Formats: sequence, structure tokens, C-alpha cells
Amino acid sequence: MIDLHTHTTSSDGTDTPFALINKALSAGITTLAVTDHDTTSSWQEAISALRPPMSLVLGSEISTLTTSGISVHMLGLLFDGENLVMQSMLADTRDMRIPRMRKMIELLIIDGYNVTIEDVMLAAPKGATLGRPHLADALVANKIVASREEAFAELLNNDSKYYVSHAAPTPEEAIRCINQAGGVAVIAHPFASRRGEVISASTFTSLVAAGLHGIEVNHRDHSHEERKQLEQIALELDLVQTGSSDYHGSGKLNALGENLTDPAQWERLESLALERRVVTV
Repeated sequence: MIDLHTHTTSSDGTDTPFALINKALSAGITTLAVTDHDTTSSWQEAISALRPPMSLVLGSEISTLTTSGISVHMLGLLFDGENLVMQSMLADTRDMRIPRMRKMIELLIIDGYNVTIEDVMLAAPKGATLGRPHLADALVANKIVASREEAFAELLNNDSKYYVSHAAPTPEEAIRCINQAGGVAVIAHPFASRRGEVISASTFTSLVAAGLHGIEVNHRDHSHEERKQLEQIALELDLVQTGSSDYHGSGKLNALGENLTDPAQWERLESLALERRVVTV
């Protein structure tokens, strides 16, 4: 069982890296990718928790924006974690999340919602990449909403008046950086229209030119029709097809292993990395 997209308390998940590894082992996952938002800070703890027969894929989900302002998440897998250019891009993206959060809070306060940046910082685990789920948790703690799901449905989704984008690399820039660091680039949930505006099929041409390796086809936020469209695009452009849970712990419904990557697809994707960086014990 191969799950190539999960999160921990190093970003917006609710399980520590140690707990995630143990849950994945219990769920029968044999290859797991840890892909926290814009950070590699979960890697060492995840490695320390690893036990046979699981293999660990180290990565990050990078926040990007197209030139037209559409949010795109790019999974970078198997890249060199010591690469300075890569780490600089991740740090810049993390830094821009704080002014974005302050602006979202300002908009909420204008409409009478009682939440502060201190509330959000208190809701976020120490060192975590700040994101909307932490704002959602602060809203829950302040009894404004009952759950993360309600917060996103009513206040924090991409179409909300309170949503604010943040400065980020373009998808093409992120892909080139991942490649330069020796990794492979897979676009995450590209047709998840329920999240907001998504890229068109024609956009994949420039992504492939930049060095895109794969498409996350099977994801809970893709409808059956969207999956079929992405399968066709992957076939036409000779891209690897992946499936992933996008697990976040108790904050979202996504269950470990609910969508998986075919072993043959994973074998091909791994072969495209500059070096074999899968961690085993």
C-alpha cells in the first residue's frame, strides 16, 4: 500500500510525525510520503520512528500561485533536503503565510468574529507551518464554529470573502526548484474544484515543459469525472499517475490509504529522481 501525501503537526496535521508513522504501520501502509506544507521539519522525527516493513518517502507540499492567481499545490518528493535553493524557497513561502494570516483575521474581525493572531499561534503546534487549519482551530476554540469542517465550509474556503492568497512561487518555478534539488514533482489534487478555482487542462503543457513528473489523480476531492480527465491528461503527456490520502489526522475526514498509488507507477516515479532517497530500516 503506497500513500504519497500526508501531513503532521509540522504543518496543519494533528498527528506528530512519530504518531503518523505508527498509524500508517497499523493501517498496512508499506510506502508512506511525509509531505508537510512548505517545510522539511518533520523528516528527522519520521525517520526515527520508522520500522520495517515500511519505506519512507521524504517530501513537502509546496504552495504556489499561477500568474493568474490560482492556488496550486506541488508535491516535491525525494529531493535533497540540504539543497540551499530549495530550503530558501520553502522558507520564503512560510514567511509569507504570517502577513496573509493577519489579513484574514482583520477581515474576520471587521465582521464581528472574535479571533486574534495570538489565538491562531496558540492553536498551532510549535514550529508548524502556519495555515488556515490553525485559524479554523482558533475559531473552534473561541466557540465561533464547531469544527474545522464547519470553519472551512462557512468562512475559510477559497471562495470566501475572508480568503486571502499569499505571495508564492509559480508552479513552474517550484517544479524547476524540485528538479534542481534532485527530486520529482507531482501536482496535488489539480482538479479539486470544490476547493475553488482550478487550472485548466491546457496549463499542463507549461508544467511539463518545466519538468513535471506526475499528477495526483486519485484524491477524495476529485470527482469520478475529474479523475477520468486527469487519467487522460497523464496518458497523453506521459506523466506518472498517483493516488494519495492527503491525510491530516483528526482535522479532516481523509483516512490513511483511502487512495493509493499503483506500485508500477511508484516504481517509475522513483526512478525519475536523481538519487534513490527512499528511507528504509
